[in-house]
Amino acid sequence: MGKRKYTMKLLLCAEFYYPSIGGVQEVVRQLAERFAHQGHDISIATTALKNRNFNSWNQVNIFSFSISGNNVRGLQGELSQYQNFVLSSKFDLIFIYAAQQWTFDGLWPILDQIKAKKIIVPCGYSGLQDPAYKDYFKQLPDILRKFDHIIYHAEQYRDFFFGQQNHLDHFSIIPNGADITEFSVATDQTFRQRMDIPENAKIIMTVGTFTGTKGHLEILSAFEIISKQLKNTSLILNGNTMPVQHTGKTISELWKYIAGYAKTNGWYITGKVIISTMLARFGVKTGLQLRIKKTLERINANKQADNKVIICNLPRQELIQAYLNADIFVFASNIEYSPLVLYEACAAGLPFISVPVGNAKEITVWTGGGEICPAPTDEKGYTRVNPEVLAAYIIDLLKNEQKLLDLSQAGKKASQESFNWDTLYKKYENLFISLIAHQVKNKTS
Repeated sequence: MGKRKYTMKLLLCAEFYYPSIGGVQEVVRQLAERFAHQGHDISIATTALKNRNFNSWNQVNIFSFSISGNNVRGLQGELSQYQNFVLSSKFDLIFIYAAQQWTFDGLWPILDQIKAKKIIVPCGYSGLQDPAYKDYFKQLPDILRKFDHIIYHAEQYRDFFFGQQNHLDHFSIIPNGADITEFSVATDQTFRQRMDIPENAKIIMTVGTFTGTKGHLEILSAFEIISKQLKNTSLILNGNTMPVQHTGKTISELWKYIAGYAKTNGWYITGKVIISTMLARFGVKTGLQLRIKKTLERINANKQADNKVIICNLPRQELIQAYLNADIFVFASNIEYSPLVLYEACAAGLPFISVPVGNAKEITVWTGGGEICPAPTDEKGYTRVNPEVLAAYIIDLLKNEQKLLDLSQAGKKASQESFNWDTLYKKYENLFISLIAHQVKNKTS
Protein backbone atom coordinates (compact mmCIF):
# COMPACT_ATOMS: atom_id res chain seq x y z
CA MET A 1 0.00 0.00 0.00
CA GLY A 2 1.44 3.37 -1.05
CA LYS A 3 2.03 6.33 1.19
CA ARG A 4 -1.11 8.38 1.85
CA LYS A 5 -0.92 11.88 0.36
CA TYR A 6 -3.32 13.45 2.83
CA THR A 7 -4.08 12.77 6.45
CA MET A 8 -7.31 14.63 7.02
CA LYS A 9 -8.62 16.31 10.13
CA LEU A 10 -12.38 15.76 9.88
CA LEU A 11 -15.40 16.76 11.93
CA LEU A 12 -18.52 14.64 11.49
CA CYS A 13 -21.69 16.22 12.89
CA ALA A 14 -24.77 14.20 13.81
CA GLU A 15 -27.63 14.92 16.19
CA PHE A 16 -27.09 11.53 17.88
CA TYR A 17 -24.15 9.15 18.00
CA TYR A 18 -23.04 5.95 19.72
CA PRO A 19 -24.19 4.51 22.11
CA SER A 20 -27.47 5.90 20.76
CA ILE A 21 -28.98 3.53 18.19
CA GLY A 22 -30.55 4.51 14.87
CA GLY A 23 -29.94 4.89 11.15
CA VAL A 24 -28.11 8.23 11.35
CA GLN A 25 -25.95 6.97 14.18
CA GLU A 26 -25.01 3.81 12.28
CA VAL A 27 -24.06 5.57 9.02
CA VAL A 28 -21.90 8.14 10.80
CA ARG A 29 -20.29 5.50 13.03
CA GLN A 30 -19.44 3.24 10.08
CA LEU A 31 -17.78 6.14 8.26
CA ALA A 32 -16.07 7.69 11.30
CA GLU A 33 -14.46 4.45 12.45
CA ARG A 34 -13.23 3.60 8.95
CA PHE A 35 -11.70 7.06 8.53
CA ALA A 36 -10.02 6.71 11.94
CA HIS A 37 -8.69 3.24 11.14
CA GLN A 38 -7.15 4.64 7.95
CA GLY A 39 -5.15 7.14 10.02
CA HIS A 40 -7.28 10.25 9.69
CA ASP A 41 -7.96 12.52 12.69
CA ILE A 42 -11.69 12.11 13.34
CA SER A 43 -13.99 14.03 15.67
CA ILE A 44 -17.74 13.82 16.20
CA ALA A 45 -19.97 16.70 17.31
CA THR A 46 -23.21 15.38 18.77
CA THR A 47 -25.80 15.61 21.53
CA ALA A 48 -24.69 14.87 25.08
CA LEU A 49 -26.23 11.64 26.41
CA LYS A 50 -26.55 10.45 29.99
CA ASN A 51 -25.36 6.96 29.07
CA ARG A 52 -22.21 8.18 27.26
CA ASN A 53 -19.51 8.32 29.92
CA PHE A 54 -16.58 8.40 27.46
CA ASN A 55 -15.19 10.94 24.99
CA SER A 56 -13.50 8.51 22.60
CA TRP A 57 -14.64 5.27 20.98
CA ASN A 58 -12.74 3.13 18.45
CA GLN A 59 -10.22 5.93 17.78
CA VAL A 60 -12.99 8.50 17.21
CA ASN A 61 -13.04 11.62 19.41
CA ILE A 62 -16.54 12.51 20.62
CA PHE A 63 -17.43 16.10 21.56
CA SER A 64 -20.84 16.29 23.23
CA PHE A 65 -23.02 19.38 23.49
CA SER A 66 -26.24 19.91 25.44
CA ILE A 67 -28.22 21.31 22.52
CA SER A 68 -31.63 20.42 21.11
CA GLY A 69 -34.10 21.65 18.51
CA ASN A 70 -33.73 23.25 15.10
CA ASN A 71 -34.39 26.58 13.42
CA VAL A 72 -38.15 25.94 13.30
CA ARG A 73 -38.74 24.50 16.77
CA GLY A 74 -36.07 26.76 18.26
CA LEU A 75 -32.50 26.00 19.32
CA GLN A 76 -31.69 25.53 22.99
CA GLY A 77 -28.54 24.90 24.99
CA GLU A 78 -24.82 25.29 24.36
CA LEU A 79 -25.07 26.73 20.86
CA SER A 80 -22.30 29.31 21.22
CA GLN A 81 -19.94 26.64 22.59
CA TYR A 82 -20.63 24.48 19.53
CA GLN A 83 -20.07 27.36 17.12
CA ASN A 84 -16.82 28.38 18.84
CA PHE A 85 -15.62 24.76 18.75
CA VAL A 86 -16.21 24.55 14.99
CA LEU A 87 -14.49 27.88 14.29
CA SER A 88 -11.47 27.31 16.50
CA SER A 89 -10.56 23.68 15.79
CA LYS A 90 -9.03 24.10 12.31
CA PHE A 91 -10.69 21.14 10.64
CA ASP A 92 -9.91 20.36 7.00
CA LEU A 93 -13.48 19.32 6.30
CA ILE A 94 -16.82 19.35 8.13
CA PHE A 95 -19.37 16.67 7.25
CA ILE A 96 -22.93 17.18 8.51
CA TYR A 97 -25.45 14.38 8.46
CA ALA A 98 -29.06 15.57 8.06
CA ALA A 99 -30.81 18.92 7.81
CA GLN A 100 -33.55 20.06 10.21
CA GLN A 101 -31.44 19.34 13.31
CA TRP A 102 -29.12 21.42 15.47
CA THR A 103 -25.68 20.37 14.20
CA PHE A 104 -26.67 21.79 10.79
CA ASP A 105 -29.09 24.59 11.66
CA GLY A 106 -26.85 25.88 14.46
CA LEU A 107 -24.07 26.71 11.97
CA TRP A 108 -26.18 28.87 9.65
CA PRO A 109 -25.07 32.17 11.25
CA ILE A 110 -21.33 31.32 10.98
CA LEU A 111 -21.10 29.46 7.67
CA ASP A 112 -19.24 32.34 6.01
CA GLN A 113 -16.61 32.24 8.78
CA ILE A 114 -15.86 28.52 8.45
CA LYS A 115 -12.68 27.98 6.43
CA ALA A 116 -12.95 24.19 6.30
CA LYS A 117 -14.61 22.45 3.36
CA LYS A 118 -18.26 21.74 4.11
CA ILE A 119 -20.39 18.75 3.07
CA ILE A 120 -24.05 18.08 3.92
CA VAL A 121 -26.14 14.93 3.54
CA PRO A 122 -29.71 16.34 3.66
CA CYS A 123 -31.37 13.01 4.55
CA GLY A 124 -34.66 13.54 2.80
CA TYR A 125 -36.16 16.76 4.19
CA SER A 126 -38.95 15.19 6.24
CA GLY A 127 -40.49 18.64 6.81
CA LEU A 128 -40.57 19.73 3.17
CA GLN A 129 -44.35 19.43 2.92
CA ASP A 130 -44.99 20.74 6.43
CA PRO A 131 -46.35 24.35 6.44
CA ALA A 132 -44.36 25.09 9.59
CA TYR A 133 -41.15 24.65 7.57
CA LYS A 134 -42.14 26.94 4.68
CA ASP A 135 -39.68 29.72 5.57
CA TYR A 136 -36.96 27.17 6.40
CA PHE A 137 -37.01 25.71 2.91
CA LYS A 138 -37.26 29.15 1.37
CA GLN A 139 -33.91 30.02 2.97
CA LEU A 140 -32.31 26.62 2.45
CA PRO A 141 -31.08 26.95 -1.19
CA ASP A 142 -28.89 29.92 -0.29
CA ILE A 143 -27.58 28.06 2.75
CA LEU A 144 -26.70 25.01 0.64
CA ARG A 145 -24.82 27.18 -1.84
CA LYS A 146 -22.38 27.91 0.97
CA PHE A 147 -21.51 24.20 1.12
CA ASP A 148 -18.80 22.74 -1.07
CA HIS A 149 -20.69 19.55 -1.77
CA ILE A 150 -24.03 17.81 -1.20
CA ILE A 151 -24.34 14.03 -0.91
CA TYR A 152 -27.66 12.29 -1.59
CA HIS A 153 -28.41 8.66 -0.88
CA ALA A 154 -31.16 8.53 -3.52
CA GLU A 155 -31.92 9.82 -7.01
CA GLN A 156 -35.66 9.37 -6.67
CA TYR A 157 -36.49 11.33 -3.53
CA ARG A 158 -37.52 14.81 -2.57
CA ASP A 159 -34.17 16.11 -1.28
CA PHE A 160 -32.59 15.35 -4.67
CA PHE A 161 -35.59 16.85 -6.52
CA PHE A 162 -35.38 19.97 -4.31
CA GLY A 163 -31.72 20.36 -5.24
CA GLN A 164 -32.47 20.00 -8.95
CA GLN A 165 -35.31 22.53 -8.77
CA ASN A 166 -32.98 25.04 -7.11
CA HIS A 167 -30.03 24.39 -9.46
CA LEU A 168 -27.79 22.97 -6.74
CA ASP A 169 -25.38 21.15 -9.04
CA HIS A 170 -22.47 20.44 -6.67
CA PHE A 171 -23.55 16.96 -5.59
CA SER A 172 -22.80 13.25 -5.57
CA ILE A 173 -25.05 10.25 -5.07
CA ILE A 174 -23.67 7.64 -2.67
CA PRO A 175 -26.13 4.97 -1.49
CA ASN A 176 -26.22 3.41 1.95
CA GLY A 177 -25.24 -0.15 2.73
CA ALA A 178 -24.49 -2.69 5.44
CA ASP A 179 -21.45 -4.03 7.24
CA ILE A 180 -21.08 -7.39 5.50
CA THR A 181 -18.55 -8.55 8.09
CA GLU A 182 -21.33 -8.53 10.68
CA PHE A 183 -23.48 -10.76 8.49
CA SER A 184 -20.72 -13.17 7.47
CA VAL A 185 -21.15 -15.24 10.64
CA ALA A 186 -22.71 -18.69 10.64
CA THR A 187 -26.43 -19.05 11.27
CA ASP A 188 -26.89 -20.09 14.89
CA GLN A 189 -29.25 -23.06 14.88
CA THR A 190 -30.10 -22.51 18.56
CA PHE A 191 -31.57 -19.03 17.98
CA ARG A 192 -35.13 -20.31 17.61
CA GLN A 193 -34.82 -22.26 20.83
CA ARG A 194 -33.61 -19.17 22.70
CA MET A 195 -36.54 -17.17 21.32
CA ASP A 196 -39.01 -20.00 22.02
CA ILE A 197 -39.87 -20.28 18.31
CA PRO A 198 -40.65 -23.75 16.88
CA GLU A 199 -38.07 -25.11 14.42
CA ASN A 200 -40.57 -25.32 11.53
CA ALA A 201 -42.20 -21.92 12.17
CA LYS A 202 -42.07 -19.14 9.58
CA ILE A 203 -40.47 -15.99 11.00
CA ILE A 204 -41.44 -12.47 9.96
CA MET A 205 -39.38 -9.63 11.44
CA THR A 206 -39.01 -5.88 11.46
CA VAL A 207 -36.54 -3.48 13.07
CA GLY A 208 -37.13 0.12 14.10
CA THR A 209 -37.21 2.50 17.04
CA PHE A 210 -40.58 2.52 18.81
CA THR A 211 -41.52 6.08 17.88
CA GLY A 212 -44.99 5.36 16.52
CA THR A 213 -43.89 6.09 12.94
CA LYS A 214 -41.85 2.96 12.16
CA GLY A 215 -44.83 0.83 11.14
CA HIS A 216 -44.90 -1.51 14.12
CA LEU A 217 -48.66 -1.23 14.57
CA GLU A 218 -49.34 -1.65 10.85
CA ILE A 219 -47.20 -4.81 10.74
CA LEU A 220 -48.81 -6.15 13.90
CA SER A 221 -52.27 -5.51 12.43
CA ALA A 222 -51.23 -7.31 9.24
CA PHE A 223 -49.95 -10.21 11.35
CA GLU A 224 -53.35 -10.42 13.04
CA ILE A 225 -54.86 -11.00 9.59
CA ILE A 226 -52.11 -13.50 8.69
CA SER A 227 -52.76 -15.44 11.90
CA LYS A 228 -56.28 -16.20 10.72
CA GLN A 229 -54.93 -17.81 7.53
CA LEU A 230 -51.55 -19.33 8.44
CA LYS A 231 -50.49 -21.46 11.38
CA ASN A 232 -47.14 -21.72 13.10
CA THR A 233 -45.88 -18.25 12.21
CA SER A 234 -43.92 -15.90 14.47
CA LEU A 235 -43.43 -12.13 14.31
CA ILE A 236 -40.38 -10.40 15.80
CA LEU A 237 -40.87 -6.68 16.47
CA ASN A 238 -37.39 -5.47 17.41
CA GLY A 239 -36.71 -1.91 18.47
CA ASN A 240 -35.46 0.48 21.09
CA THR A 241 -37.20 3.50 22.55
CA MET A 242 -36.03 7.04 21.81
CA PRO A 243 -36.42 9.38 24.80
CA VAL A 244 -37.59 12.96 24.20
CA GLN A 245 -34.48 15.16 24.13
CA HIS A 246 -34.47 18.70 25.46
CA THR A 247 -31.88 20.85 27.23
CA GLY A 248 -34.15 23.19 29.15
CA LYS A 249 -33.12 23.60 32.78
CA THR A 250 -35.70 26.22 33.75
CA ILE A 251 -39.48 26.46 33.37
CA SER A 252 -38.93 29.16 30.73
CA GLU A 253 -36.61 26.93 28.68
CA LEU A 254 -38.94 23.94 29.03
CA TRP A 255 -41.87 26.05 27.83
CA LYS A 256 -39.79 27.18 24.84
CA TYR A 257 -39.14 23.54 23.98
CA ILE A 258 -42.85 22.62 24.26
CA ALA A 259 -43.87 25.62 22.14
CA GLY A 260 -41.32 24.65 19.47
CA TYR A 261 -42.60 21.08 19.44
CA ALA A 262 -46.15 22.35 19.06
CA LYS A 263 -45.12 24.57 16.15
CA THR A 264 -44.32 21.52 14.01
CA ASN A 265 -46.72 18.98 15.50
CA GLY A 266 -49.72 21.04 16.64
CA TRP A 267 -51.01 21.55 20.16
CA TYR A 268 -53.34 18.54 20.03
CA ILE A 269 -50.49 16.08 19.40
CA THR A 270 -48.24 17.97 21.82
CA GLY A 271 -50.85 17.68 24.55
CA LYS A 272 -51.19 13.93 23.91
CA VAL A 273 -47.41 13.50 24.15
CA ILE A 274 -47.26 15.40 27.44
CA ILE A 275 -50.10 13.37 28.94
CA SER A 276 -48.64 10.09 27.66
CA THR A 277 -45.23 10.97 29.10
CA MET A 278 -46.72 11.78 32.49
CA LEU A 279 -48.81 8.61 32.58
CA ALA A 280 -45.85 6.49 31.47
CA ARG A 281 -44.04 7.54 34.65
CA PHE A 282 -46.74 5.66 36.56
CA GLY A 283 -46.63 2.59 34.27
CA VAL A 284 -49.86 3.43 32.44
CA LYS A 285 -49.90 2.27 28.79
CA THR A 286 -51.07 4.92 26.33
CA GLY A 287 -51.17 5.62 22.59
CA LEU A 288 -49.12 3.16 20.56
CA GLN A 289 -48.43 0.91 23.56
CA LEU A 290 -52.14 0.53 24.30
CA ARG A 291 -53.05 -0.18 20.67
CA ILE A 292 -50.27 -2.78 20.42
CA LYS A 293 -51.47 -4.37 23.66
CA LYS A 294 -55.04 -4.71 22.40
CA THR A 295 -53.91 -6.17 19.06
CA LEU A 296 -51.68 -8.67 20.87
CA GLU A 297 -54.58 -9.78 23.02
CA ARG A 298 -56.65 -10.55 19.92
CA ILE A 299 -53.77 -12.50 18.31
CA ASN A 300 -53.11 -14.48 21.48
CA ALA A 301 -56.79 -15.37 21.75
CA ASN A 302 -56.45 -17.45 18.56
CA LYS A 303 -54.51 -20.27 20.25
CA GLN A 304 -55.25 -22.86 17.55
CA ALA A 305 -53.01 -21.04 15.07
CA ASP A 306 -49.92 -21.51 17.28
CA ASN A 307 -48.67 -18.06 16.24
CA LYS A 308 -46.73 -15.73 18.47
CA VAL A 309 -45.44 -12.16 18.62
CA ILE A 310 -42.09 -11.31 20.20
CA ILE A 311 -41.48 -7.67 21.10
CA CYS A 312 -37.83 -7.17 21.96
CA ASN A 313 -34.70 -5.05 21.79
CA LEU A 314 -32.06 -7.66 20.97
CA PRO A 315 -28.31 -7.07 21.44
CA ARG A 316 -26.61 -6.52 18.09
CA GLN A 317 -25.14 -10.03 17.74
CA GLU A 318 -28.50 -11.58 18.56
CA LEU A 319 -30.25 -9.23 16.13
CA ILE A 320 -27.89 -10.42 13.39
CA GLN A 321 -29.04 -13.97 14.17
CA ALA A 322 -32.66 -12.84 13.87
CA TYR A 323 -31.89 -11.59 10.34
CA LEU A 324 -30.15 -14.87 9.48
CA ASN A 325 -32.93 -17.09 10.88
CA ALA A 326 -35.99 -15.17 9.62
CA ASP A 327 -37.94 -15.88 6.44
CA ILE A 328 -39.12 -12.36 5.53
CA PHE A 329 -38.19 -8.83 6.62
CA VAL A 330 -41.15 -6.42 6.56
CA PHE A 331 -40.80 -2.64 6.60
CA ALA A 332 -43.86 -0.39 6.95
CA SER A 333 -42.40 2.87 8.25
CA ASN A 334 -44.42 6.06 7.78
CA ILE A 335 -41.47 8.36 7.07
CA GLU A 336 -37.92 7.45 5.99
CA TYR A 337 -35.05 8.50 3.79
CA SER A 338 -32.78 5.60 2.83
CA PRO A 339 -33.53 2.80 5.31
CA LEU A 340 -30.43 0.88 6.41
CA VAL A 341 -32.52 -2.09 7.52
CA LEU A 342 -33.30 -2.99 3.90
CA TYR A 343 -29.58 -3.11 3.10
CA GLU A 344 -29.03 -5.19 6.24
CA ALA A 345 -31.73 -7.62 5.14
CA CYS A 346 -29.91 -8.00 1.82
CA ALA A 347 -26.60 -8.58 3.59
CA ALA A 348 -28.26 -11.41 5.53
CA GLY A 349 -29.84 -12.89 2.41
CA LEU A 350 -33.24 -12.12 3.91
CA PRO A 351 -35.97 -11.21 1.36
CA PHE A 352 -37.83 -8.02 2.24
CA ILE A 353 -41.22 -6.46 1.66
CA SER A 354 -41.29 -2.67 2.06
CA VAL A 355 -43.83 0.06 1.60
CA PRO A 356 -42.76 2.75 -0.91
CA VAL A 357 -41.22 4.97 1.78
CA GLY A 358 -38.05 7.00 1.24
CA ASN A 359 -36.11 5.46 -1.62
CA ALA A 360 -37.23 1.89 -0.89
CA LYS A 361 -38.28 1.50 -4.53
CA GLU A 362 -34.74 2.38 -5.65
CA ILE A 363 -33.21 -0.02 -3.15
CA THR A 364 -35.50 -2.75 -4.47
CA VAL A 365 -34.31 -2.11 -8.04
CA TRP A 366 -30.65 -1.69 -7.08
CA THR A 367 -30.44 -4.86 -4.98
CA GLY A 368 -33.15 -7.12 -6.38
CA GLY A 369 -33.59 -8.28 -2.79
CA GLY A 370 -37.21 -7.48 -2.13
CA GLU A 371 -40.67 -6.33 -3.21
CA ILE A 372 -42.67 -3.15 -2.77
CA CYS A 373 -46.14 -3.26 -1.20
CA PRO A 374 -48.22 -0.30 -2.42
CA ALA A 375 -49.29 2.30 0.14
CA PRO A 376 -50.66 5.85 -0.15
CA THR A 377 -48.93 9.00 1.09
CA ASP A 378 -50.80 11.75 2.96
CA GLU A 379 -50.54 15.53 2.52
CA LYS A 380 -47.54 15.75 4.88
CA GLY A 381 -45.63 13.03 3.07
CA TYR A 382 -46.34 10.19 5.52
CA THR A 383 -46.83 6.69 4.07
CA ARG A 384 -49.56 4.59 5.71
CA VAL A 385 -50.13 1.06 4.44
CA ASN A 386 -53.44 -0.80 4.62
CA PRO A 387 -52.75 -3.83 6.89
CA GLU A 388 -54.97 -6.04 4.71
CA VAL A 389 -52.90 -5.23 1.62
CA LEU A 390 -49.65 -5.78 3.51
CA ALA A 391 -50.88 -9.11 4.90
CA ALA A 392 -51.74 -10.33 1.38
CA TYR A 393 -48.23 -9.49 0.12
CA ILE A 394 -46.61 -11.28 3.05
CA ILE A 395 -48.76 -14.40 2.63
CA ASP A 396 -48.10 -14.57 -1.12
CA LEU A 397 -44.32 -14.34 -0.64
CA LEU A 398 -44.25 -16.83 2.23
CA LYS A 399 -45.96 -19.37 -0.03
CA ASN A 400 -43.53 -18.82 -2.93
CA GLU A 401 -40.34 -20.68 -2.00
CA GLN A 402 -38.65 -20.07 -5.36
CA LYS A 403 -39.19 -16.33 -5.21
CA LEU A 404 -37.88 -16.25 -1.64
CA LEU A 405 -34.72 -18.02 -2.83
CA ASP A 406 -34.28 -15.71 -5.84
CA LEU A 407 -34.68 -12.55 -3.71
CA SER A 408 -32.31 -13.92 -1.09
CA GLN A 409 -29.55 -14.67 -3.58
CA ALA A 410 -29.93 -11.39 -5.49
CA GLY A 411 -29.91 -9.25 -2.35
CA LYS A 412 -26.85 -10.96 -0.89
CA LYS A 413 -24.91 -10.68 -4.14
CA ALA A 414 -25.71 -6.96 -4.45
CA SER A 415 -24.65 -6.39 -0.86
CA GLN A 416 -21.34 -8.14 -1.29
CA GLU A 417 -20.54 -6.40 -4.57
CA SER A 418 -21.76 -2.85 -4.04
CA PHE A 419 -23.85 -1.98 -1.01
CA ASN A 420 -21.40 -2.51 1.81
CA TRP A 421 -19.47 -0.02 3.93
CA ASP A 422 -16.03 -1.17 2.81
CA THR A 423 -16.91 -0.24 -0.77
CA LEU A 424 -18.92 2.87 0.07
CA TYR A 425 -16.31 4.27 2.45
CA LYS A 426 -13.83 4.57 -0.44
CA LYS A 427 -16.27 6.82 -2.31
CA TYR A 428 -16.45 9.15 0.70
CA GLU A 429 -12.68 9.16 1.24
CA ASN A 430 -11.94 9.89 -2.43
CA LEU A 431 -14.46 12.75 -2.42
CA PHE A 432 -13.11 14.26 0.80
CA ILE A 433 -9.49 14.06 -0.37
CA SER A 434 -10.34 15.63 -3.74
CA LEU A 435 -12.09 18.58 -2.07
CA ILE A 436 -9.24 19.19 0.37
CA ALA A 437 -6.61 18.74 -2.33
CA HIS A 438 -8.42 21.32 -4.44
CA GLN A 439 -8.39 23.72 -1.50
CA VAL A 440 -4.64 23.19 -0.93
CA LYS A 441 -3.94 23.71 -4.64
CA ASN A 442 -5.83 27.01 -4.65
CA LYS A 443 -3.88 28.24 -1.60
CA THR A 444 -0.50 27.45 -3.19
CA SER A 445 -1.23 28.58 -6.77
